Amino acid sequence: MLAETKNDLLADLGLEDLQNETIDALVAGDSRYLKDLRMNLSGMKRVKELNAKEQALIAVAIANNYNNKIVQKAFAAKAEEAGATSAEIAEALACASLLSANNVLYRFRHFMGRDSYDKMPAGLRMNIMSSPVMGKEFFELMSTAVSAVNGCERCIQSHEASLLQMGTSEKRVWAAIRLSAIITSLCKVVY
Repeated sequence: MLAETKNDLLADLGLEDLQNETIDALVAGDSRYLKDLRMNLSGMKRVKELNAKEQALIAVAIANNYNNKIVQKAFAAKAEEAGATSAEIAEALACASLLSANNVLYRFRHFMGRDSYDKMPAGLRMNIMSSPVMGKEFFELMSTAVSAVNGCERCIQSHEASLLQMGTSEKRVWAAIRLSAIITSLCKVVY
């Protein structure tokens, strides 16, 4: 039965030919987690707060954040199927890269808790944030998701506050964070 779940999960991702020791170990060990992972991933289809393109682009950003080229490629294909342009996919990749830099810097400031560091300019170029291809709201949503994965409290709070000011619902924010958690777990199994 788990071999079938494995095959279904890989088919869902368009990775039918993937050979993966971790997934095979889950099947051999009769781990029910494989079924949970597939259900978590397929359950996102019922989420109304994020459309298929948005979900796929957030997944691209999170997979890129983990440097998981297999998952990144799978979701880039899903994003294209959902109507994403190459510019939108590139923006998801760029978002992961930019936020990784920001998250390191602002996490450091938070950990240190010194006014002297807070007063120093970040000195990072962030032009992509001024007029993102998918719009400011969605870029902020992806930024929140990447920041949550990277554990940057200040970044999460700042992006979430921007989203709420723009009228984004907490349910939409939560859907993006939930998806990021699922893609994080997927990246630990599919690589």
